[in-house]
Amino acid sequence: MTLEEVLVQKPSERAQCTGKALEDVLLTAKANDSLTIGVYESAKVMNVDPDNVSFCVLAVDEEYECDIALQIHFTLIQAFCFDNDISIVRVSDMQRLSEIVADKAEQFEDAHCVLVTKPAEDSWEDPALEKLHLFCEESRSYNEWVPEITLPER
Repeated sequence: MTLEEVLVQKPSERAQCTGKALEDVLLTAKANDSLTIGVYESAKVMNVDPDNVSFCVLAVDEEYECDIALQIHFTLIQAFCFDNDISIVRVSDMQRLSEIVADKAEQFEDAHCVLVTKPAEDSWEDPALEKLHLFCEESRSYNEWVPEITLPER
């Protein structure tokens, strides 16, 4: 999908399209063992090898909205992503994000930050990831630096 095709979509279609694309990217990355989950784990990966990070998802629920420490971490992660040309989005449903990235046996308490990393062998290229990069690029052109995406319901 080209930037022009994304631009002509209605906002509701675009929101649905990007939510589904994000879910697809996360499921593909999970299958390829290319996810890093958690604020501290993500910070470690970004510090060691920022070129290996392809995409960043920040999630917050109402329960954590007033958590000052978490907001500071988010600000630092956002700045790092901007400095290293890493596309970044925000989702408002951490529970749903955790369901997507976790295996059935595990549940993540800290799914506030999820990174999609590039696999060592570069074995997969995901059109949904390209669609998300285009969405982020378009959002930045409207001065929306960290766009919010709604994940599709199960």
